[in-house]
Amino acid sequence: MSERRIWDLSQTLQPELPVWPGDVRFACAVTASVAAGSTVNLHRLELSTQSGTHAECSRHVRDDAPELAALPLAAFIGECELRDVSGPDQVDGEGVVPAAAVLDRLPARVERVLLRTLVRPDWGRWPTGFRALDPALIDALAARGCRLIATDAPSVDPEHCKLLRSHQACHRAGMAILEGVVLDGIPEGRYELIALPLPIAGVEATPVRAILRELA
Repeated sequence: MSERRIWDLSQTLQPELPVWPGDVRFACAVTASVAAGSTVNLHRLELSTQSGTHAECSRHVRDDAPELAALPLAAFIGECELRDVSGPDQVDGEGVVPAAAVLDRLPARVERVLLRTLVRPDWGRWPTGFRALDPALIDALAARGCRLIATDAPSVDPEHCKLLRSHQACHRAGMAILEGVVLDGIPEGRYELIALPLPIAGVEATPVRAILRELA
């Protein structure tokens, strides 16, 4: 039996990692070194919970929402559908991906949806003007049983949006979010997603090592 192919969806955490403007930049410092005479190598990390490829819950926008560690892990592991919505005909005048660009290309029931939105991904630069997701799309996916939405963009909402309508739609649906997933070059189709968040008490998000695996 041949081994199933795996695609890594994770951005590398490094000092050059682009972060949301004004957020904490990633830093990694040596605290103990074998080369300096210690018996072990140790490092200290400084980062935002929203660094790179990360899982997120609606605690990000609402104090009354459960923390990320309270969400069922089953939301972050299982079959998913990947679709490319980076084409010029798949975005509306407000720079968001509308429901019409996605729904007709998905099954009637779907638990996890991954959307490739970036036209020319450059993971070394902040993607100014990235495509967000229409909150009506979130509502429609929730009606189909969707429990996780993923995007290669840094957010499901536009960069300068203050109302965060798509985050609020995810809150109403109890839908988990993955942002900043690397989907370059992966064909559209059905896969197994594994993207487990770290069990950190009280937070709204954590970086993840996200992968897609070919179905058996």
